[in-house]
Amino acid sequence: MKVYNYSVVFEPVDEGGYNVIVPAIPEICTFGDTLEEAKAMATDAIRCYIESALIAKEPIPEHYA
Repeated sequence: MKVYNYSVVFEPVDEGGYNVIVPAIPEICTFGDTLEEAKAMATDAIRCYIESALIAKEPIPEHYA
């Protein structure tokens, strides 16, 4: 199994919580009420993206520098 590593940006929101952005995969944007939840949401969103890309035989970004 190949392991992918991505930079993830957690942006605090004035109303509370964190927006999550994965620069290498612009299709991903998610949110968490806490930093811990935001990290879990990021992990899940990346996993779902990779699984879908593999099924569709689409390219998967290697990483983001």
